Amino acid sequence: MGNLRRIKRASQSPHPWPALPADGGSQRLELDRSELEAILERAKTALSEEEYTKLRAAIETLVFLTQELEKKHVSLQRLKQLLFGATTETTRKVIERILDDTSKERSSGDEAAGGKEPEAREKAPGHGRNGAEEYVGAQKVRVPHESLNPGDACPNCKKGTVYESVEPGHLVRIKGQAPLGATVYELQKLRCNLCGEIFTARTPPGVGPDKYDAESASMIALLKYGSGLPFNRLQRLEGSLGIPLPAATQWEIVEHSADVIAPAQDELIRQAAQGHVLHNDDTTMKVLALARPSQEPNGSEGSDRKGVFTSGLVSILAGHRVALFFTGHRHAGENLATVLKQRACELSRPLQMCDALSRNLPDLPEELQTIVAHCLAHARRQFVDVAGNFPEECLYVLQILKVVYTNDALAKDSGMSPEQRLKFHQANSGPKMDELKAWLTAQFEERKVEPNSGLGEAITYMLKYWEQLTLFLHEPAAPLDNNVCEQALKKAILHRKNAYFYKTENGARVGDLFMSLIHTCELNGANPFDYLTALQKHADELRAHPADWMPWNYRDTLARQVASQPI
Repeated sequence: MGNLRRIKRASQSPHPWPALPADGGSQRLELDRSELEAILERAKTALSEEEYTKLRAAIETLVFLTQELEKKHVSLQRLKQLLFGATTETTRKVIERILDDTSKERSSGDEAAGGKEPEAREKAPGHGRNGAEEYVGAQKVRVPHESLNPGDACPNCKKGTVYESVEPGHLVRIKGQAPLGATVYELQKLRCNLCGEIFTARTPPGVGPDKYDAESASMIALLKYGSGLPFNRLQRLEGSLGIPLPAATQWEIVEHSADVIAPAQDELIRQAAQGHVLHNDDTTMKVLALARPSQEPNGSEGSDRKGVFTSGLVSILAGHRVALFFTGHRHAGENLATVLKQRACELSRPLQMCDALSRNLPDLPEELQTIVAHCLAHARRQFVDVAGNFPEECLYVLQILKVVYTNDALAKDSGMSPEQRLKFHQANSGPKMDELKAWLTAQFEERKVEPNSGLGEAITYMLKYWEQLTLFLHEPAAPLDNNVCEQALKKAILHRKNAYFYKTENGARVGDLFMSLIHTCELNGANPFDYLTALQKHADELRAHPADWMPWNYRDTLARQVASQPI
C-alpha cells in the first residue's frame, strides 16, 4: 500500500473512468468522479478509518491506472516506474535491462555498451571505510607519548634524538547519544528553623535563563527539515529516552528560531538574484490551510489556481551556491520572477536551467529576461522509458549522450574555466550532437518512426527544444541538466513523504526557511548545525549585517569578532 499513496495525487481528474458492472458482464460503466466520491462517502460510515483509507487508496490507484492505460504512449515500463519507482538510468543499466527483457546474451550487450564487464569496472569513489580526516565534526583529543618528549634520546639506539616529524596515528571511536539531552540542576534550599527564611543555591555559571538553548532549536530543525523526522516521531523517541519533548513544544521552538534568523534567508534571496546560473523546478506539496473546499463555486476569485507547490531554486554564484524553497500556489517560474526583481541592473542576463514546462518560465520585463536552457536529462529520460520497445534506436541516442556527459565530467575534473569548457564541448561534443540531430531528423523524413509512437514523441520533444537543450554548446557555464535542483527538491519530497503536509502557510514558511539555510550549508560544505546555532547566538549582528553571516563566510565573521575582543 505504500506505493498507492505516492501516485494518489495523479488520479485527481474530472474525467469519467470505465468499470465493469457488478454482474460480471462485459458492458462498460462510465462513472463520474463526483459519483465515485459520493459512493465512498456513503461507505465511510460503515468502515473504520483505516479500512476507508485503504479502500480510497485502492480505488484511486485503479482510476489512475485506467487513465494511464488509455493513453496511446503508455508502456509497461512506464507503469512499472510509476508503481514501483524508477530504477537507475545509467546507460549500462539500461542496456542490461533491455538484454534481460529480450533474453539476449550479455556479452553482446557489453559490446554495444563499449564498456567492461561489471566485475572489471573501476570501483566508484566514496565506497569503503572513512578515514579519520572525514570526521570533520568530531572532537579532537591530542594524546602525548607516555614516556617520550621531542628532543629526548632514542630508547632504541641510545644515540639518536626523537622528533615529532611524522603524522600522528589516529583512532576513531564513535559514541551514541540522544538527539537532545537534558540536565536537571537541583538547587539546594535551606530553611531557617527560627524565622523560616529559605535560602536557595545560586544557578551555576553558564546556565542561561532559557529552558531550551540555541543548540536544541538547531537540532530539532535539522531533524525535522533536514532529515524529514516528524515532530511526533521525535517526541516518541525522546520520550522513550526519558526526556519529554512534546510536538507542540518543538514547533514553538523552531517557529521562534525562524523569526530570529529570518534576515539570513532574506540575504540569501538577495544574493541568489545575482547568480549567473539559476536552476528552478517545483514539486507538489500539501498545505491544509490552502486546501480548496469542494463546495466553493468555480467562479470565485483565484479558482483557476488550485495546486500547491514547493518550488526549488538553486543559484550558482562565484565560488558558492544558494538553495531556496518557496511553498504556495505560485509556480517555479513565478517564484523565480520574484527573486530576479532584486537583481542588480548592471548585471548581464543570467542563464536559467529548467525543464520545458511553461510554468517554470518567469514572466519578466525585457531587462530581466533570462537565457533559457532546458534539461538534457529530461530529454534523455524519454528515450530510457521506451528503450524496451525500441532498443537499437534508443541505445544509439543514449551512447551519444553518454559521450557528452563524459566530456562534461572531464571538463569539470580538469578545472576548466567556463570559456575553456565551452570550447572543449564545441570541439568534442558538438560533432556528436550534430550527428544526433541529423539522425533524429532522418527518422521522420525517411518515415522510419511513427510520430505518435513512444519513440516518435521522444524525438519530437528533443527536436522541438534543440536550441535550449544544446545551449552548453553556445554559452559559457551553461549546464547540461537540472539535476542540482531536482536533488535540492528531495528535501521537500522527504518532508512530504514523512509528514504528508504543512498545516498552515506559516508552517510552510518556517519549513522553507530552514530547508533553504540547511541545504545551502550542504551545498557549500558548511556544518548546518553550527551555522544555525551561530545565527541564533548572534541575532543582533545578523540583523545589522546579514551579508557577513552567510554559510560560506560566517566563520570568518566569528574569527574577526574573537580577534577584536580585548585580551
